[in-house]
Amino acid sequence: MKQDGHMNLNKKVAIVTGASRGIGKVMAIGLAKAGARVVVVARTDIEKPNLPGTIQETVLEIRMAGGEAEAVKCDVTNEAQVMKMVTGVINHFGSVHILINNAGIAYPAAIWDLPLRKWELVLKVNLTGAFLCAKAVLPEMIGRRSGSIINISSVQAQQKASVKAGTIYGVSKAALERFTHGMAAELKPFNIAVNCLKPRGAVRTEGMSYLYPDVDRAGWDSPDTMVKAAMFLAEQDGAGVTGIIATDEEVCSRYGLA
Repeated sequence: MKQDGHMNLNKKVAIVTGASRGIGKVMAIGLAKAGARVVVVARTDIEKPNLPGTIQETVLEIRMAGGEAEAVKCDVTNEAQVMKMVTGVINHFGSVHILINNAGIAYPAAIWDLPLRKWELVLKVNLTGAFLCAKAVLPEMIGRRSGSIINISSVQAQQKASVKAGTIYGVSKAALERFTHGMAAELKPFNIAVNCLKPRGAVRTEGMSYLYPDVDRAGWDSPDTMVKAAMFLAEQDGAGVTGIIATDEEVCSRYGLA
């Protein structure tokens, strides 16, 4: 695949969760175009009705363009599965240089209509999943004194109302951002960067189109800006950019990304 000027990612090993479709998929493809060896992680290995995308399809798209990728089915809320996934990646590739915690779900319901099991599920996927994946890759990153972890958040972490995705979605993302601050401080001495990236608004992806089929998507953003910002943050370590929480637009503007 063409390197696209991101030589620091050449042969780096990147795990991207929630990469069967949507932003996760386009970030995985972008990393592969920059020369990274990408591990495509998600639960979806069989296409769902009216919702395109599987981990195998993402991998096939990367390989057809000349990139290197592997598909691993994994539930990020299951610690045993996460540990097995990361151990397998390290055994196969030798290292994990980049982790993008993108797996996420929403449940658009008012608080009084929100079942406890859905509250707990959104927190498990969006927050605990990021914790489990980070915890699994950190021993190897710490031992190597290098790495980059990117947590994918949402502007709904700060918005007072998050009706479309549900209040619990905003709560989970706000917690993820606080988690990012804490991890960045703890891991800087080990030369590991931890940053939080979020799209400035709605992004044109299969998942969003599925969730909101009747919404006018003319003003939605292309995922390209998220890809540029993610690749820049993936190149960082503890001596570079770490501890930031920013939108894709802010990252591209702040660091002069074309």
